[in-house]
Amino acid sequence: MTARRNAAPPSDVPEGPVAGLAARRAAHEAVAGLLGKGRAFALEDALAQTGGGLEPGEAALARAIATATFRRFGLLRAVLAERLSQGLPEDDPRLLALLATGAAQILDLAVADHAAVDLSVRLAKADLELRYRAGLVNAILRRVTRERDAILANAGDALDVNTPDWLAARWRAAYGEDAAHRIAAAHLDGAAVDLTIREDAAAWATTLGGVALGLGSVRLAEVDTPVASLPGYAEGAWWVQDAAAALPARLLQAAPGERIADLCAAPGGKTAQLAVTGAAVLAVDRSGVRLDRLRKNLERLGLGAEICVADATTLDVDAPFDGILLDAPCSATGTIRRHPDVAWTKTETDIARLAGLQRRLLDKAATLVRPGGRLVYCSCSLEPEEGEQQIAGFLERHPEFERVPVTADEVAGQVEMIDVQGDLRTLPCHLPLSSSGETGARRGGLDGFFASRLRRTA
Repeated sequence: MTARRNAAPPSDVPEGPVAGLAARRAAHEAVAGLLGKGRAFALEDALAQTGGGLEPGEAALARAIATATFRRFGLLRAVLAERLSQGLPEDDPRLLALLATGAAQILDLAVADHAAVDLSVRLAKADLELRYRAGLVNAILRRVTRERDAILANAGDALDVNTPDWLAARWRAAYGEDAAHRIAAAHLDGAAVDLTIREDAAAWATTLGGVALGLGSVRLAEVDTPVASLPGYAEGAWWVQDAAAALPARLLQAAPGERIADLCAAPGGKTAQLAVTGAAVLAVDRSGVRLDRLRKNLERLGLGAEICVADATTLDVDAPFDGILLDAPCSATGTIRRHPDVAWTKTETDIARLAGLQRRLLDKAATLVRPGGRLVYCSCSLEPEEGEQQIAGFLERHPEFERVPVTADEVAGQVEMIDVQGDLRTLPCHLPLSSSGETGARRGGLDGFFASRLRRTA
């Protein structure tokens, strides 16, 4: 967390537009919506609703506040609980969200303390449900400001403090104590911006001031420039995609002229990878809205694919495919570095429900692959039920398929990304920053991904 100096108490500001107030209102509403409605939607969707009319700078501030709130939500809950005589207002998500977003600004963002406190109080006074709690908001946030250094010095371990107990227990069981702690620590670091390059990653790394990862992606430095204004964006030379998310499509090894299906395709990064190979790609997704975004992305990139709005579990085609990529809907616990709300809005019930859907999708995909064809299953989840256990069950049900192990050269020699079965398993703590500092201000890490490559033998 980044502390700032020159704290000051809230001050009276003349009526009228107040810089930063709209951004903080959007962040508060988005966080309150998630805390109140739970798994109804994701943080990005909530921010799109609450901050749709904001200027780019204000929208970025709203996103930063909301993201910081969930990234250290465990610590914020503990800090607030210790300073509230009646404990956390669990039954009042609007109050909890206002206190948490205010405290997150004080403890984690480079904004003025007095602005964080004063504008939180303004939000309380303007809210019919919270106006009588404005004094409480003021007192608690001013105390957090005074005690910031002590709070940060005793922030504790990321796994124990900023990870829900049920997730921490799962990661300990699946990956061991040390790896579980490293995963949680990586989540606090946030995620870098990775690009998938159509041609000559090394040259584009130089042009963009990034670094070419051995995995085939380019990782950008910390920059404030909007991605859409960077060289190469308008002409479709690259697209944003986490380096781990780019691996499954490469494992499929699509070739020119092959018929390839990308099931659950939106928003389209993997579809673009497949289309670049010269394969004839069918992109399937049940969401027409998400496929519209995919279509626009392909247009910018100058790539083509057949687009089909359909439920992949009931897809009907005339002939089997040479290859299928199934990026299955999942709990997304592998993306907590960039979507920290996932840790606090998903439950084990979600994992069980999604595992059932993944099984149905896999069984359907098996019927769509020609003899000798390939099937790559992947999920951006850290949970074994959505990865390793899915493939173990699939191979028991479908003896006509065999595993084609991932090789070391396919992951640039990063053999820790290959499990004992030969499947891909990336963790958020993989690909850390170089100890030599050669990556500068760039973040390390990867999204947590699982992928298995299978071949139909008969």
